[in-house]
Amino acid sequence: MEGFFHAVTLDADKCKGCTNCIKRCPTEAIRVRNGKAVISTERCIDCSMCIRVCPYHAKRAKSDAIDIINNYKYKIALPAPTLYGQFNNLDDIDIVLTGLKQMGFDKIFEVSRAAEIISEATRKLMNEGKLTRPVISSACPAVVRLIRVRFPDLCNHVLPVHSPMEAAARMAKIETAKETGLDINDIGCFFISPCAAKVTDVRMPIGYEKSWVDAVLSISDVYPQLLSKMNKITETEQLSHSGIIGVSWANIGGESAALLNEKYLAADGIENVIRVLEEMEDDRLNEVDFIELNACYGGCVGGIFTIENPYVARARIQRLRKYLPVSCNHLPGEVPNSLKWTSELEYSPVMKLADNVVEAMSLMNEIDRITEDMPGLDCGACGAPTCKALAEDIVRGVAKESDCIFKLREKFNSFAQQFNKFEGYLSQTPSRLKEDDSKGKESSQNDS
Repeated sequence: MEGFFHAVTLDADKCKGCTNCIKRCPTEAIRVRNGKAVISTERCIDCSMCIRVCPYHAKRAKSDAIDIINNYKYKIALPAPTLYGQFNNLDDIDIVLTGLKQMGFDKIFEVSRAAEIISEATRKLMNEGKLTRPVISSACPAVVRLIRVRFPDLCNHVLPVHSPMEAAARMAKIETAKETGLDINDIGCFFISPCAAKVTDVRMPIGYEKSWVDAVLSISDVYPQLLSKMNKITETEQLSHSGIIGVSWANIGGESAALLNEKYLAADGIENVIRVLEEMEDDRLNEVDFIELNACYGGCVGGIFTIENPYVARARIQRLRKYLPVSCNHLPGEVPNSLKWTSELEYSPVMKLADNVVEAMSLMNEIDRITEDMPGLDCGACGAPTCKALAEDIVRGVAKESDCIFKLREKFNSFAQQFNKFEGYLSQTPSRLKEDDSKGKESSQNDS
């Protein structure tokens, strides 16, 4: 890939060089070097796992500042349905949407509206029988990037359709331009996100060249201002135009249930996602038609930018569903090209050892040889997550065998043994010199 942007960043001053992050990174993108964590930009997929497990808060996620909305003449908020699960005793989505308007947005376009469109588009594409099954959802950008760098054989299984965020931004801008006569460039779309991966997805989209979203605001930044506005609302505007199908996308299984097909699988949490993908690689999930995968536990409600406990938020959204219609948005005909990716998902060979196959195989054999000679404890004390990862680093020339404390101890023990032998030899030298001297004198006397 050309150039990299990542929403997940490292504060080196706070990093203590512990091994929590390197052990939990799904793409082995982190090493500890010289007492500090180092993130490989090529391998990072912005899943935020390192943020969750860092006890020193040395990892953080970037998002855009709220005042960026002032750079546009017309401001459109794109709230993710996860936002609704952050508020206690909410029984009317319009309270949240009216609060957003009072924050300074000119228009609200729910991402759940676009989710209903994407759900219907997915159903139609699957009914056509042209997609490679099982079909993997493309809604979670961290999962898409994980497949791109770690599971190349599954790239053709990823649904080549825009995420609800992207579809909502496009629909909102085109609709607003027609209504107001404004130039598209004067209209700003701002996604209110639970997830850091969406920040990266907007800056470096996969499947298309440029995002229709102009900035990504975190729910945690928007929440305080929004709550203060909501507490003062006496009359709401009728702004909500989505139903159960769209709002349910916030929870794990919501997207799958919208397909009206029982042959689906939904998994959340990056470790569980990897297990599912590994089974799929081994052709053990052929009885499933659709696979919904979310890097965050609980689905989008478990995103790093959320305020509420994901299980509490999930329960709130479940309760909110009883006040909603089933669906409010539908495709009038066939799936338009505007909802489809313009390019195929391609393998990103960031883990490739060499361009030449013969050389790559030779390096792989060397990695296996070094790994066999390692203790096999995967302790992480060397700064790499596993012994095999350290072996790979050694072959790549960015680490050495003595980085392993056990191998280093072996060398010290060997050196100590040699030193002891040498020291023993030195301790015997004076007596040997006296003995040799006395023998020399005896020899001299006999000669005389």
